[in-house]
Amino acid sequence: MLRRALTLLLAVLVVLTGAAQAQATGYRYWSFWDRDGDRWTYATQGPSLARPSDGDVQGFRFAVSEDSDDADQPRGAVEFAVICARTPAQDGRKRVALVLDFGTAADAPSGETPPARRAVCARVAPDATTAEALASVAKPLRYDTNALLCAISGYPAKGCGEQVAEGRGSAAAEQSAAERNKETADDGPSLGLVAGIAVVAVLGAAAVWQARRRRRHA
Repeated sequence: MLRRALTLLLAVLVVLTGAAQAQATGYRYWSFWDRDGDRWTYATQGPSLARPSDGDVQGFRFAVSEDSDDADQPRGAVEFAVICARTPAQDGRKRVALVLDFGTAADAPSGETPPARRAVCARVAPDATTAEALASVAKPLRYDTNALLCAISGYPAKGCGEQVAEGRGSAAAEQSAAERNKETADDGPSLGLVAGIAVVAVLGAAAVWQARRRRRHA
């Protein structure tokens, strides 16, 4: 019984340790967003496939995040009328407002400094993709062999969607993680509390077994 309890305890600790390590993994990349009313939504198509309409607002954000659920959104003003105020409409062309957020210094690869965030108005052909609109106002762009967008206006100079080891995440990513942990605490027991309960339960079972064993041999 004691051996079984200790084995169970070890299994619980291994699972919880693995979960904590998985949560610490992040990736540094450009995320792509659509503006839907007054909020950003993570784009369901890549920029080389998306075909925005005249008057649309789209955004790109460079950051470290685990996945699309915790990805940092573009910051700053996003009104189409403001971004494209100096780009008049033209027959046979469409205008797309693009918000380019190069992220924070904490998100930047080693030795690089993120450019200032900017918003630009692309005036392109009616059937142009977002990638074509982006290329018209923010060259040079860089893609990898899988057509993943790696750099906008040459930033970053190298790297593409690389995994970021524990301890090298951005301040924004750490803040997001803290917020998620708070939400988890509000909704139910935390990972640490669950681990503590599991340990107490296993050790309690072992103690009961030992007490019964002593009584039988008394």
